Amino acid sequence: MMSAVLKLHEETHTMPGTDVGRIDIENASVVFNAPGGRKIEALAPTSLVIEPGSFISLIGPSGCGKSTLLNAVGGFVPITSGTIRLDGEPVTGINPDVGVVFQQYALFPWFTALGNVLFALKRFPISKEERRDRAYQALKEVGLEGRENTFPGQLSGGMRQRVALARTFVTSPKVLLMDEPFGALDAQTRVVMHEILLRIWEARKSTVIFVTHDVDEALILSDKAHIMSAGPGRIIETMDITDARPRLAHQMTENFLVNRNHIIGLLRQPGMGDH
Repeated sequence: MMSAVLKLHEETHTMPGTDVGRIDIENASVVFNAPGGRKIEALAPTSLVIEPGSFISLIGPSGCGKSTLLNAVGGFVPITSGTIRLDGEPVTGINPDVGVVFQQYALFPWFTALGNVLFALKRFPISKEERRDRAYQALKEVGLEGRENTFPGQLSGGMRQRVALARTFVTSPKVLLMDEPFGALDAQTRVVMHEILLRIWEARKSTVIFVTHDVDEALILSDKAHIMSAGPGRIIETMDITDARPRLAHQMTENFLVNRNHIIGLLRQPGMGDH
């Protein structure tokens, strides 16, 4: 039986899958105006094709433009030149088909876990009962069954991030943007979050762009890793990750180690340090 979450797109707009969620980035750049009339190039002209339903990572040092590129795809930051298209349509602002998960959770502290997920469904023309059913299902899928009436302040960091995932996936977005979502979590909790994220992604097949500075995280999660240079950011290499899932850092294959060492070598090149 199709889950209530997946059913949402059938009733409201296109269901995510292999035919939607394609992102075409053509010579996109971002230049910010700074005090004194100075201009700061945050993202050098960048071209990239992200296939529907794929899981890609952007990896690089702090200040390399990873988050700028992510925010440009989401329509949160206007590009200075070039084009970004989602399923052939230019990205000109925030798109309801794009979901976002940040490191800071961005939950409403005055809403329960259920209330936070319900809030994401307010814009859909469905009944109150349907909203509740879908919200309960989404929380169950991230392992929070029985914690629906708990407030964010009463939850651990990992549980709060689970609520954030449920709130985003409950709308079945075409594209999911993730900006170092697990960076503040301890190692054991991150492993659990990786498992939850991959399980939901494999069921939904939204296109995922995952920003990280953690090489192992990129190799564990992604189909492709795009390595970026120090600012102004640009993609210097793309790596296909072909190891079968699940991939575990404590059970590294030879291919995993080769890829890991190669990326670390790229990141250690002159000029690639943190800014």
